[in-house]
Amino acid sequence: MTLQPLPLLVCLLILAACDGMDHQPRYDDYEESSLFSDGKALQHPPEGTVSRSAPAQTAALQTRPPMDRALLERGKERYDIFCVPCHDPAGYGHGRIPSRGFPTPPSFHSERLRNVDPRYIVDVISDGYGVMYSYAGRVPPRDRWAIAAYVKALQLSQDAPERLLSAEDRQKLAEAQP
Repeated sequence: MTLQPLPLLVCLLILAACDGMDHQPRYDDYEESSLFSDGKALQHPPEGTVSRSAPAQTAALQTRPPMDRALLERGKERYDIFCVPCHDPAGYGHGRIPSRGFPTPPSFHSERLRNVDPRYIVDVISDGYGVMYSYAGRVPPRDRWAIAAYVKALQLSQDAPERLLSAEDRQKLAEAQP
């Protein structure tokens, strides 16, 4: 078997060309650049620029998903990951982060937060509030709605009106009270 010199030469040229791609000139973020009038390599996007995912995310934020068990289970899972460190599992604001000296978040069981619409919770997750930063880059829009639904369920679990309880649960409650 003899090697053909032309295919071998083509392969060598391709490999040699690949090395040049490894060392292309480029600017790093915050590096000086003579290309732009302000001397910075990192520039703001042009006015009116829209991310490719922005329309889909906006639509997902505008559309409240239907309440079902799967949504609440997803909300609990996401709440446990993103919210428990500050808000604690029951939502009173006594998580590990505040116990280490950070500001205590408000209790979800306060009168003010018990009366808010789930949209408000979604907006706080999206934009942040007070010392809480935005979770928009970490929590997808549908999961924000799931967390909001779970927070509303948490609020109901801690302050359920007696009329919503079954007769058996009302009996247990009456027996437990002194």
